Amino acid sequence: MDLTAFFTMTSGLYVISAEADGQKAGCVINTAVQVTATPPRISVAVNKENVTAGVIAKAGAFTVTAIDQTADMPYIGNFGFRTSADYDKFEKYGCETSAVGSPYSPQHVCALFACNLVETVDVGTHFLFIGDVVDAERLSSEEPLTYGYYHAVLKGKTPPKASSYQG
Repeated sequence: MDLTAFFTMTSGLYVISAEADGQKAGCVINTAVQVTATPPRISVAVNKENVTAGVIAKAGAFTVTAIDQTADMPYIGNFGFRTSADYDKFEKYGCETSAVGSPYSPQHVCALFACNLVETVDVGTHFLFIGDVVDAERLSSEEPLTYGYYHAVLKGKTPPKASSYQG
């Protein structure tokens, strides 16, 4: 089976973040999708081993920012290739707070979705978090960073905890 076929599925790159008990966490994901219009609801997939997954579960809320094409590999590496367990991912790129109390960096993002967690589904290696969108904003007019652009132009790699990882 050619698992690189999954790279052709149109998707973006996002930073998902939350804060609970004083701990800020965030990570890069490539699986975020609108699932209903009324109420506006999205789902995101986060690896169970990521600190961010545990913080989302505790917080009962999360924020998703759509990364735009101005992002470079140091930005993606900051949020995608380090752990929130012992590193403040928001220090370098700034930190604001969304309507649901989640931290987010306003740099290199074109949209924001602040969500209250309504359901968690265990899908194996990942949790599928489903959230009601309580605030959505366009933060810039930049084009969103697609997963295809990340691979083709930025020459990015897929980390082991990504939902599309191929070992």
